[in-house]
Amino acid sequence: MYCKQRGRHGSHEHESFDFLGYTFRPRKAITRTGQVFVSFSPAVSNHAAKAMRQQIRSWRLHHRTTQSLEELARAVNPVVRGWINYYGRFHRSTLSKVVLRHLNEYLIRWAMWKYKPMRRSPRKAAVFLARVVRSRPDLFAHWRLVSIKAGVAGAG
Repeated sequence: MYCKQRGRHGSHEHESFDFLGYTFRPRKAITRTGQVFVSFSPAVSNHAAKAMRQQIRSWRLHHRTTQSLEELARAVNPVVRGWINYYGRFHRSTLSKVVLRHLNEYLIRWAMWKYKPMRRSPRKAAVFLARVVRSRPDLFAHWRLVSIKAGVAGAG
């Protein structure tokens, strides 16, 4: 295994590996003084991210229209908090990009199924959830890391 990092400029066939749900590979990092350099560091692996997305899909949140947001949060927060604590330890932004945004898309779909005026408008549902985020940012464990954007593509 070739651990490409600062001071090592060579190339090798194997420059990354997976271990305990993390992928270790060269990534950009910033020193305390603000300098950018390449460091060999971990982030959530593609395999672990796929398993988390499958878990989110298996919850079928968008079909739980009889439940309130508070009930959904109570159901998913322990699991999501565990993911954030374990996989968010290193490169939390990678976890946000590949998993937690997926959960927001399902919450937008839930709002579209739950409320008739939002039925055909992912944008309206995203605006509704963005208002909820502003009023209750601690409702879902991941809302401190990932915001809900009003122009969500593929939410429907």
